[in-house]
Amino acid sequence: MKGSVQVSEQKSRALVPALGGEAGLNRYLSEIRKFPILAPEQEYMLAKRYQEHGDSEAAAQLVTSHLRLVAKIAMGYRGYGLPVSELISEGNIGLMQGVKKFEPDRGFRLATYAMWWIKASIQEYILRSWSLVKMGTTAAQKKLFFNLRRMKKNLEAFEDSDLHPDDVHKIATDLGVPEQEVVNMNRRMMMGGDASLNVSVREDGEGSWQDWLVDDKPLQDEMVADAEETHMRHELLVEAMDSLNERERHILTDRRLVEEPKTLEELSQVYNVSRERVRQIEVRAFEKLQKAIRTIAGDRRLMPA
Repeated sequence: MKGSVQVSEQKSRALVPALGGEAGLNRYLSEIRKFPILAPEQEYMLAKRYQEHGDSEAAAQLVTSHLRLVAKIAMGYRGYGLPVSELISEGNIGLMQGVKKFEPDRGFRLATYAMWWIKASIQEYILRSWSLVKMGTTAAQKKLFFNLRRMKKNLEAFEDSDLHPDDVHKIATDLGVPEQEVVNMNRRMMMGGDASLNVSVREDGEGSWQDWLVDDKPLQDEMVADAEETHMRHELLVEAMDSLNERERHILTDRRLVEEPKTLEELSQVYNVSRERVRQIEVRAFEKLQKAIRTIAGDRRLMPA
């Protein structure tokens, strides 16, 4: 299976249109629009073919059908002063990793699962690329790095100036970091520059970045179907959580079901156990949750056979 995985990744890379740097971004965004978005049934069958038989054609279709999602996510990180083409390339690597790990029988869409791999790949690239923010930073500093711009916007703070002391205090309190780190990070990020969506993408001055923002909105019937599916999955999750004890529920929730997951170190202090013990409880709880979801879904016949 390992060999087939390598072949499928090579095939997926071969089918992804070449970016060719920022100069080729215009053409790339046009090219990826040609790949069709898969229906849920198509996606499930392709994922099963890849999972069970290492089908490289199926993996390639799963990758190419989600290239627009990568581009859309990458656009959200353009404010860090790095070339959008490089962000997309890193996001595509994350997408391929997500396809490798995707398990269709869990009942979730690939986009929902792969999104976290895409974001993680892009964020790691940004952290490696910024000269003042290295991989050795703490979890709190990384949280500050990726949330500061959004929080400044919510506070209506000027993007290119020092923060008001009251704003510094609020951000530091909300993120659990020292006020001086907020001040320092803000100044570092101001040095990184920002990119305007109104900048021309062609030498003749025609067309701007905002003209190429990807719109992946589904049709109305698809939105209704997805909403119903999301509601059913949420009910399954809530019911399956009852199979866990209180400690397992707490650890699994704080590690996998919240927007800002806690570290093993933080939870080890809460329960006065080692980080390895917390990790073991998390893994065991997740396995129990998976089993409970499959049992409940099987009884209701919600998942494909």
